Amino acid sequence: MKHYSKLFTSLAAIAFFVAVASVSLAHGQAPQQPPVSAESQQRGGGDPIRQLNLTPEQREQIRLIRQQTNVERAAINHRVGEANRALESALDSDNPDEAAVEQKMKDVAAAQAEAMRMRISTEVKIRRVLTVEQRTLLRSLRLQARDRQRERLELRDERREGRQNMRNQRDGFRPLAPGRDSQRPARP
Repeated sequence: MKHYSKLFTSLAAIAFFVAVASVSLAHGQAPQQPPVSAESQQRGGGDPIRQLNLTPEQREQIRLIRQQTNVERAAINHRVGEANRALESALDSDNPDEAAVEQKMKDVAAAQAEAMRMRISTEVKIRRVLTVEQRTLLRSLRLQARDRQRERLELRDERREGRQNMRNQRDGFRPLAPGRDSQRPARP
C-alpha cells in the first residue's frame, strides 16, 4: 500500500506541473519569461512553469497536447467518480455483499489505473517537448517539492507526537513541566 501511496504522490506532483502548465497556457501568459536565478531555484520559490522558461513554441505544443487529451481525460475522470460512488453505495447498504464490494473495489482500481495511465502518457508527451536542461530542472523541482512535502509530514507527525505526549503527561501523575511541582506551596 505504501508503494501505491508513493506512486500516487509522484503522479500527483506530475499532474500538478502539467495542470499549472495548462492553466498558464490557457490564460495566455507572457510568451517569454525572464530566467530565474539559481538562488531562487535552490530556495524552491517561484512558479515552476516560469522556472522552466518555456518558449512560445513549447507553450503552444503543451497547450495542443492538453487539448488533445481533454475529452479522454474527462471521460476517465467521470468513470473514476462513478466507480467511487458505486463502491460507496455498496458499502452503505444495510448488509453489504462482500463479493459485490470486492468487484466495486476492482472497478475503482481499474478506473484509477486508467487515469494514471492517462496522466503518465500526457506527462511523457509533454516531456518530449522540453529540452534536456528543462527536464533536468523539472526533475530538480520535483525532488525539492518532494523534500518539502516530506518535511511538512515529519513536522506534522512531530506536532501530533508532542500533543500526544502532553495528553499523556496531563493524564498521569507527573507534573506538566519539570520543576513545576517545586514551585507549588506545600499543603498543610
